[in-house]
Amino acid sequence: MKPAPFEYLAPTSLDEVLQMLNEHGYDGKLLAGGQSLVPVMNFRLAQPTILIDLNGVDELTYLNVSSGGGLFIGAMTRQRILEHDAVIAAKAPLLHETMPFIAHAQIRNRGTIGGSLSHADPAAELPVITVALEAKFKLQRVGQSRWVNAEDFYAALFTTALEPEEILTEISIPSLPANTGWAFQELARRHGDYAQVGVAALVTLDAAGNCRGARLVYLNVGEVPMIASKATAVLQGEKPTDSVIEAAAHLAADEEIDPTTDMHATAVYKRHLAYVLGKRTLKQAVERAQERIQS
Repeated sequence: MKPAPFEYLAPTSLDEVLQMLNEHGYDGKLLAGGQSLVPVMNFRLAQPTILIDLNGVDELTYLNVSSGGGLFIGAMTRQRILEHDAVIAAKAPLLHETMPFIAHAQIRNRGTIGGSLSHADPAAELPVITVALEAKFKLQRVGQSRWVNAEDFYAALFTTALEPEEILTEISIPSLPANTGWAFQELARRHGDYAQVGVAALVTLDAAGNCRGARLVYLNVGEVPMIASKATAVLQGEKPTDSVIEAAAHLAADEEIDPTTDMHATAVYKRHLAYVLGKRTLKQAVERAQERIQS
């Protein structure tokens, strides 16, 4: 199929984009990489009357390191940059390590970080990773900007905190605390398919090897990234032994997720995967944190 008729706009500056959104926000759609929007337009599941192409807005493509060692990433930064950039690998290894799980190389060549986050697919990797990393998103409209925590950005299925006149322009990722380990795992039928379940984990240890902080976030087990706060509370202040990790993974899978059956897996199987992958990611994150203490 082909998309419904639409007017095509090609701004070359952020100011132009903001003016266009101010005028056409309710009728328009922003085109970033197009890897999600173009297919749904072709099937006429989305029928915007105005398409605002961001690919000529060079000022939205950048990667900067903050004075505190965190990152500022422009929303139009391609996913392949996040996959291959040495700064990303050093400053945000969880983000860097997750990128190859996203679709295929051809998709990542076009796909952008801001486009994926704004699309808010519950089976996508980037929303979960940014929630796990406690990222913040800069949302802009004419004359105004605001910062939103990643975990507050996702409201429901394919629904975010963005207002019609707003655009996500920047992602801020804080530096990792000392002695922090990370891990991401997912299971899909084939490489590049949407994950049946995925899990991101961060674990921070003190000098004695006790847990002083953890994040465990799941994808495709609810309408938004699911934060397993009860599970990480089990780890807090404890030596993260195999039995403690197993208890945390069980609690997350049994009480903190809300999987539904879809074309990828049944709800029962997703809950099982959540337990298995949760245990594996926590164990890997703990091992990496322990290595950092020893080094």
